[in-house]
Amino acid sequence: MPSKEYLNGSIAYPRRPAARKGPLTVALIGALIILIILLSFSSVSDISNTAKALGRPSIPRPKLPSLPNIHNPFRQAAHEPPIQRNSTSGEAKWFSDWKWLNPFSSSITLDENRSVLPPLRTRPPIYTFYDTETGKTEETKSAESKLLLIWRRAWWAQGFKPVILGRAEAMNNPLFETLQVKKLDLALETEIMRWLAWGHMGSGILANWLVLPMGPYDDHLLSYLRRARYPRLTRYESLGSGLFSGDKTSVDAAISITLKSGKIDSDGLKTFLEAVPDPDIFFVDPKPSSIAFYETSTITTSYKPVADALLTKQSSGLLSLAQLITSHLHTSFLNTFSSGLAIISPHVSTSAVLNIPALSIAHALTTCPKSPIPMSCPPNAPKCRPCDPSVPLPVTYPATYRNTSALYTIGTIPHPYTLAIIFNKSAEITVRHVRRETERDPWLFAVTKETLGKEIAGPARIVTFKEDVASGWGAAHGIWSTAEREWAERDLEWHFGFELPPVKIITNKSKDDFSTLQPLLSTITPTVSTKDLALQSSLLSAAKGIVQTKSDKATQKRRMRDVVEAWNLADMEAWRFVRAFEARGRVERLKWEEEERKYVGGEEGEGRGEGWGRWFD
Repeated sequence: MPSKEYLNGSIAYPRRPAARKGPLTVALIGALIILIILLSFSSVSDISNTAKALGRPSIPRPKLPSLPNIHNPFRQAAHEPPIQRNSTSGEAKWFSDWKWLNPFSSSITLDENRSVLPPLRTRPPIYTFYDTETGKTEETKSAESKLLLIWRRAWWAQGFKPVILGRAEAMNNPLFETLQVKKLDLALETEIMRWLAWGHMGSGILANWLVLPMGPYDDHLLSYLRRARYPRLTRYESLGSGLFSGDKTSVDAAISITLKSGKIDSDGLKTFLEAVPDPDIFFVDPKPSSIAFYETSTITTSYKPVADALLTKQSSGLLSLAQLITSHLHTSFLNTFSSGLAIISPHVSTSAVLNIPALSIAHALTTCPKSPIPMSCPPNAPKCRPCDPSVPLPVTYPATYRNTSALYTIGTIPHPYTLAIIFNKSAEITVRHVRRETERDPWLFAVTKETLGKEIAGPARIVTFKEDVASGWGAAHGIWSTAEREWAERDLEWHFGFELPPVKIITNKSKDDFSTLQPLLSTITPTVSTKDLALQSSLLSAAKGIVQTKSDKATQKRRMRDVVEAWNLADMEAWRFVRAFEARGRVERLKWEEEERKYVGGEEGEGRGEGWGRWFD
């Protein structure tokens, strides 16, 4: 019998050996690794698609009922937000919401192809009056139509909704019957009709169609007018009858008082201001620095060649005036962005072809427009810096975005698949190449590196980039597009607010274009050659076919596109955001033009007669 050992009067039994936990720990770690691998795929189909991309046969699977979200099986399934009106254009889809600065739109829309954009800014209406029933020649009407188009385009670019009114609106005003019994001079009658038309439409802004905005987007007066709150009837010093703002009650009261007063029957009156019995019904704002009014006295004193042309032949003089106004709008843009143009050019040594359309736009913007009076300034800025061909506006090519108020940015963002094959110099890429030889989100990292540094992850970079593109300040200081879509000259003119000089917008299709632009590109990257541009252009064309295809047929290259998209989630989110933001702006304008054609007529519709359609492009 073994002897017992006593310790402090107690029997001490021998300890049992500890159990071995090694095999159990290894088993738990292995199970955890397998679970993580399974959870890394969003669905079984992703595993099958990856197997196909790797060239391995997929395992046939039976049809099973759908299961809850594997990431959170206890969460209730959620419906997608309702689709908003006018929220698609081709492959671009968007959802307007105040949560637009969320890094990934799919967390809100539950649709990876629908981008969340900031709510569309309300455009306050600005009205002008044009009488088509006066006896004018067809040449004069055509020239005036060109001026009306210039007026509409300039105010649209500044965030307003320009509307052209006529006698139809004036006749619908209840006060029109009071005007009918008056026997007024034709000029004064037309002026009263102008106010009646405005009163019929309600609150807003009334402008002469020779009054144009020529100043920065964030100018104090323009910002005030865009807020669409006009507590009192206001006119502006030195603009005479050129510009008014007010609410409907104040406008109707001013018309009623004027029509009832005996002053309106006096001889020699030509404007509404002269006929108003009490000038104090207007609040007078100081002279605005951002509004140009090409009234007769200004043209006579400051632009004598145009005045002489008007006296010689009115239609030719009006065309000359249109050319002068266009050149002044262009000059105003160049003075607003005096630091020059910045073409975002990351990885320019290996993807120079992506910058060609932006270079063409910069060339058009820095080219001085034709003018009957070269080196002249707008009437609201007599001391401007006129466009001088010998001293063009500087154009820079930074790799990163720079937040500078006097610098205008032109940005082109490529699809991750486009960038991947251009970097590879071949359209044949593999999953191994993508995962082992390419960085994640290279474009977004390069563009934001200077402002955000190197340590911040992709989601935070997306938020900053979205602000740079779509905030009120960012949209007024730059223009962005995807590399796979060609720039449309008409869209550019409505964006900038004036007709661009006749400089060809190059679209990466002609070898002659490459030889023309190669010397210009060499100032950015000396190593670029015509051969490099030709190769990059062919790869860009191949990428367009894969990126823009609408077919659901799974091909090897489409599967590789999906792999590249999954590898570059931040770059992909930025690309979809730019595509949707650009498309929404285009849809907004086209929808507005379609609605306006119902009232102003056009080549195909009925309305106020032939000629009104010329106000549209």
